[in-house]
Parts: sequence; structure tokens; C-alpha cells
Amino acid sequence: MASNTTKTELSNALFSAADALRSKMDANEYKNYLLGIVFFKYLSDKLLYHVGEVLQNNPDLPLDQAQKLYENQYQDLDLQDELKYSLSFSLEPKHTFTYILNEINGEARDEKGIKTFQISDLADAFNDIESTSSDFEGLFQDVQLYSPRLGANAQKQADTIANVIKAIGNLEIVHAPGDVLGDAYEYLIGQFASETGKKAGEFYTPQKVSELLTKLTLVDKKYPNGMTVYDPAMGSGSLLLNFRKYIEDVGGKEDEVIYYGQEINMSTFNLAKMNMILHGVDASNQHLRNGDTLDEDWPPISQTMFDSVVMNPPYSLHWSANKGFLQDPRFSPYGVLAPKSKADYAFLLHGFYHLKNTGTMAIVLPHGVLFRGAAEGKIRKKLLENGSIDAVIGLPANLFYNTSIPTVILVLKKNKENRDVMFIDASKGFEKKKNQNELREEDIQKILDTYEKREDVERYAHLAKYDEIEENDFNLNIPRYVDTFVPEPPVDLKKVASDLHDTDVEIEKNQKELVGMLKELTSDDSGVMDGLDAIIKELEAELHE
Repeated sequence: MASNTTKTELSNALFSAADALRSKMDANEYKNYLLGIVFFKYLSDKLLYHVGEVLQNNPDLPLDQAQKLYENQYQDLDLQDELKYSLSFSLEPKHTFTYILNEINGEARDEKGIKTFQISDLADAFNDIESTSSDFEGLFQDVQLYSPRLGANAQKQADTIANVIKAIGNLEIVHAPGDVLGDAYEYLIGQFASETGKKAGEFYTPQKVSELLTKLTLVDKKYPNGMTVYDPAMGSGSLLLNFRKYIEDVGGKEDEVIYYGQEINMSTFNLAKMNMILHGVDASNQHLRNGDTLDEDWPPISQTMFDSVVMNPPYSLHWSANKGFLQDPRFSPYGVLAPKSKADYAFLLHGFYHLKNTGTMAIVLPHGVLFRGAAEGKIRKKLLENGSIDAVIGLPANLFYNTSIPTVILVLKKNKENRDVMFIDASKGFEKKKNQNELREEDIQKILDTYEKREDVERYAHLAKYDEIEENDFNLNIPRYVDTFVPEPPVDLKKVASDLHDTDVEIEKNQKELVGMLKELTSDDSGVMDGLDAIIKELEAELHE
């Protein structure tokens, strides 16, 4: 495939590779195979192109030529050191994607002659990468190469994997322009999320929602010297990676964004690591952790506070709510803990704790956080008293793969000059798609403009003073502040009466025509004629009333 491959062409080609697996398992399973193998090809091709650059000063040397060069020069210790230093991983020549593809096509040779593809060849390649550095440890653990789902025996399993490899074998995924590959990877994750439905909620936030959350935290900011961003429930990392797209809007550079993220699910955590690498994020700029955000605070507060905190955590998750957390500095200022059955405010307070005094946080949560009482009510009141809640933004229903309920974005800040809260009802601004609703660019821009201007917009937005919120007993339910009711136009009774009269005249006219037609009907059957006469008399009686 040519190096000028478009994002759409590459995305479609990659997704078509899933055809080799669709008949054997659902999307939640086969995504691991396809994404893992795409990632392996990317690393392998990157290595071979670097070999061409080091040995022949040609970073565009065709992969087959670079493969032969690598096989001949592999024993060169200086070359091995250079590759490990520059790439942070290594592969034996017989474990590259190009060599394995040649095996599948019957073009690979070893000392015994033609080398045929076996599953173990790919397993060894994965092991090469994972054993090189802790950064790559366990990345391919979800690619179950010996699974019976791939086939009843070793040969059938090898055939299935071979079909996947052949499907993407000719794709140019290293030298694709710009960030096409990273975007294509995001596209694939989104497509798998669409097929998987509710199972996808754990790893994917729709791109438009991610864009909105990112841009909300960048309003009125300037980061010419870089910035830090944190997602304590990062999923596949798509929300974090949005900052590299928009950092230039606030005077920064994409390679100066420092990412922090935590994810409890190991498989999803590995997706995030792959996603970062495929988007070209330098290892020194990413700090990702597999762990439980609520049960164990991370990162240490002494290490960093963040310019932006963004989050789409699992809604109303059960958590331990252990009384010991009342001494945890994340939660102790509020005197109570989020209820065991609903961890929404636990996630919020965790993220808010790690926010810089000059930073902004945006979090997606269910509407219940706006009005539920008991412990949640006390936490909400404390946040409002401190002026911490900057905006409440109601989103349309059915935006997410894991739930159809409408959700809300809470924007939070520290050290605000006032305690006003901007309420925005954006629930009606969306485009209806096949399976989900989707925010349009104009919907996002309207929200951002309204948030920044902080002015009332009829039936859309209201800037509420603290006194107004206090009068509402700290209930933040949006309809209390934004009246979206559209009154019915007044009824013209004279016109209604005239229309009714005209209708009656038309009915009478039609009835007379019907009676005339019935009188013209004849039959030899006396019973039929008797019945017809009865109908005519009934209609004529109605006309004379």
C-alpha cells in the first residue's frame, strides 16, 4: 500500500482483516487478535526500517530488502545495541512480521530449506518483544494463539492466524503520513466497541465526547511549556490522547504533553499502552499504571498535580467504601464517603484531589450525582460551598456503548473567584446514528462557546448564583435552572369553529353523493336489496337531522 494511504482507506483495510476471525468469535474476543497483530507488524516494520537507516542510510528501504540485510548483519553487536537503544525492543530476524509473512507465502528459507509457518513462530516473536523491556511486558497476553476458538487443531489455528497476517501483510503502517496509523487504531477500537455494545464501555469513550471533555479543560488556558494530563479510569487511552490533537490551540506542542493514566483491567491497560506507542508518544512522556484507582491512590501527591483531569469512569460502580478512607486526604475534607453502591463521587473526588490549583477537571457521570441525597448530597454541598463546581452540562441520551441513559459533564476548578455554576442543557444537540447518537462539531462548539461566555441562553443555558443554588437546597438538577419548555401557540377558536363547519359541509356533501350511488345499485336477491334499502334510509335520516 502506498505511503499516501488515507486514514479512511487504511481504517477500512484494517477492519476488513477481521473477516478471518468474525465467524469464530465475537468482537470482544477477536479485537485482541487483530489489534495485537497490527501492533506487532508496526513494531516489526519500524525495526526493519531502522535497520535500513543504520546500515544503508535509507529509512525507506523496502521491507524485504531490509529483512535480508538484517538476517546478514544480525550478529553485529553494535547493530543490536543500536536497535535496543533506539527502539527499546528487539526481534530476531526469524521473528519479524516480514519473515513470518514470507513463511506463510512459502518464500522463507532456513538451513533446512523452505520454512513453513507455525503458531510457535508468532509466539516466539511476541516473547522477543515482551522480554526486552518492562514497558512491553504482557502486551500480547490477550492474543491467545493456541485457543481452540481459532481452530480444532494446530494446523487450523495456524491457518486462521495466517489469514489475519496475510490480510494486513501489505499495509504500509509506519510511513503512513501524519498520525494516520494512530487514528486508524482509534477507529478500529471504536468499531469494535460498536459491535461489542455494552462490553465496550470499559475501554472506549466515543471520540466526540472525548473531544468535548478535552476542550472544556483547555478553555482560557495557555501551555507553551507543556502540560500534564491525568485520566484515573483511562480505558484504551483515547481520552488522554486527545490532548495531543488540541494542545496547539493553547500554545503548546504535542510532544510536550505528559500523560498519566490508571486502568484496573489488564487487557484494557494493554490496549492503552499499545495505543500510546502507535500514536508515537515517547516512553518518557507516558506514565501508565494497572491498578485500582479508588482502593490505592496513585500517583503520589508529592510527584505531581495535573493541569487537566479528564474521566469517564464506570457509572454507579460498587466499591469498598471502607471507613479507613475517611482518613484518606482525597475524601477526608468532605466528612463522608460515597456510598458503597455508587462510587461516582469517589471517582470525582479522587480526580479533583489530583488537580492543580490552576487546572480544570471534566468528568462524565449519571444525572443522579446532581440530586441524590444522603452522603452524596453532603459531598455536593461541600463542593458548592467551596466554589469547586464550575459547570453542569447535560448531554444527549444514547451517546455511549455501555448505556443509553443521558449523562452529565461536571466541570470543576480550584480557587475560583466566585461560586457561580454554569448550567447548560445540551441534551437535544446531536445527530442520530444507526446504533448511537453522536455529538456534531456544531454541538460541541455551541457548548464550548456558552461555557466560555457564561451568559444565559434562552432554553439552553443559565448562570446560577450561589444564592439560587442554596435556595434549591444544593440540588443541581438541570431543569431547575434551565427551562426548556416551549409553549404551544395560542389556539384561534374562530378558525377552529370555521374549520369544523367546513368539515361538516364536506361530510354532508360526501354522504349525499354516497346515497345517490347506493340508489343506483340493483340485485336479484331480495335480501340484498332489503339490506341496501335499510342503509340508504339510515344515511338519509342522518342528513335530515
